[in-house]
Amino acid sequence: MSDNLRRYRAICHALTQAYPTPPTGHFARHVQTLAALISGIVGGKSTQLPHIATKVPDGSKPESRVKRFARWLDNARILEEMYFLPYAESLLTHLALETLVLVMDGSVVGRGCAALMLHVIYKGRALPLAWRVRQGPKGHFPEALHIALVELMCEVIPEGAKVVFLGDGEFDGTALQATLNEAGWSYACRTALSTVATWEGVTFRLDTLGTCSKPGTLIALKEVQFTRDAYGPVMVLSCWAKGYQDPLYLVSNMDAAEEACRYYQKRFRIETFFSDQKSRGFHLHKSHISDPQRLSRLLIAACLAYLWIVYLGSLCKKERWRSVIHRSDRCDISLFQLGLRLLEHFINENLSILVQFYVTI
Repeated sequence: MSDNLRRYRAICHALTQAYPTPPTGHFARHVQTLAALISGIVGGKSTQLPHIATKVPDGSKPESRVKRFARWLDNARILEEMYFLPYAESLLTHLALETLVLVMDGSVVGRGCAALMLHVIYKGRALPLAWRVRQGPKGHFPEALHIALVELMCEVIPEGAKVVFLGDGEFDGTALQATLNEAGWSYACRTALSTVATWEGVTFRLDTLGTCSKPGTLIALKEVQFTRDAYGPVMVLSCWAKGYQDPLYLVSNMDAAEEACRYYQKRFRIETFFSDQKSRGFHLHKSHISDPQRLSRLLIAACLAYLWIVYLGSLCKKERWRSVIHRSDRCDISLFQLGLRLLEHFINENLSILVQFYVTI
């Protein structure tokens, strides 16, 4: 049996386990094509359809495989809610974290498109949960899209889980803050130094707090009315870490200022996902696809491929594999790179290929 066939069969089996009953009919064929896309993305380390097609074992000509993938990407019935959200829900359930830290951010994908993505933080990695893609350069997305992703995630968050939402200056809108409060989520979002707030009847710009502080200091005001919309009460903060030229300004609904600053530091881990999906991994930015809907469907396969490889990397941390593929005294490569090496080891040694789309603590 070829390496490509072994990889594809293992992925196809794992995909079907997420559904209460085995997929049948058109649904089954769509899942099989999804398995082929995941296999080709990982095997070819590319999201370009011609490259993916060379790593798919279906006996047809590569041109026919490319057409098959193109039809899947064009199919309006292929929705993230059906083909990715069940795996996102399983991921959150298996993480079983007392606190789920969710991060929202955007990045350029494909040709001339940008993706707004929501992730959960796990051991220094940002694992994808949901997204929306639009045409145009990277920039601020409409606040309605921010809210749509939050409302979508509310459907799959495990009951009783505490959620902390983090975002940069794009995500300080008052409508989004209201949605997060209604969902019962805590949040800490960066905001602009020019933002206007009102505290104890005094209206001021947030950079006023910065002029009253110095590196290594934290200033927080509670019971603040935020922006000229007077949304609140919220807490606003000036966090000036040592070694930085300027403070960060945050808005939060948390009780403790130190907790809000500590959580916000986790936001910077989001870059690891985009670097893994681009230059270090599957070259998502070079897919040559310019249609937002087609890119959104391609992300289903690319994100499942990412979750699988991170799962393999997590196995290396817990079991004997790290000493076999890397070193036992310390680990100086990422979970993602560990996962790629472990998969290569499974294939080279003719071992069973383990596939899951979740990780555990």
